[in-house]
Amino acid sequence: MLKKHIPNTITCCNLISGCIATYCAFLGIYDLALLFIVIGAVFDFFDGMVARLLHVSSPIGKELDSLADCITFGFAPSAIIFSWLNVQMAAANSSLFTLHSSLPYLAFIMAAFSALRLAKFNLDERQALGFIGLPTPANALFWGSLVVGLWENDCLVAANYWWAILLMMFFSCYLLVSEIPMFALKFKTWGWKGNEIKYIFLLTCIPLILLLKVSGLAAIIAWYVILSVINNIKNK
Repeated sequence: MLKKHIPNTITCCNLISGCIATYCAFLGIYDLALLFIVIGAVFDFFDGMVARLLHVSSPIGKELDSLADCITFGFAPSAIIFSWLNVQMAAANSSLFTLHSSLPYLAFIMAAFSALRLAKFNLDERQALGFIGLPTPANALFWGSLVVGLWENDCLVAANYWWAILLMMFFSCYLLVSEIPMFALKFKTWGWKGNEIKYIFLLTCIPLILLLKVSGLAAIIAWYVILSVINNIKNK
């Protein structure tokens, strides 16, 4: 039956997008890398939806989805950070690059934490209506858009503040596997009551994109985490 292969084909398109994004990252074409991460996220959104609509959900589809996500939202953003740190540190100061030439490889720790996050998600039954920890697509979009924004503005922050970049990355790793509940954009009803945090988030996304352009995606993800924490405090 042909229709049972449609969701898995879409998932494979996600995986291929992640592979292309990784290749672009190593070439230093960060805007294209981000674009293919976004394309992968679109495929990731539709594969599960199509599987449910066609009533062809399967265990192999769930496993394939996690493997694809590990590439697109784990390895690809790690490759972006690695490549960007490498280029920036080499361009700014050759002696600094020699001294810290191994530091960019720490970026791949985030790929490992992304894989751990995806494995936990598959086994965690608490995440039907929300997330526990930062979703890997959100983390990938944060780093992709942040690097593109800094690159386009010729910011050499990695050379002088490499430690801050790595601290941010380690914090991202923590958020991926943390026990912090984060809201999902799923609506049971369309009314304001009970959906306040979701509508506030969606309304504030527009000015952030208009003001910050590509970097607005990074700001949106950071705002999403902050709102999730505020929402948790409010509900306690």
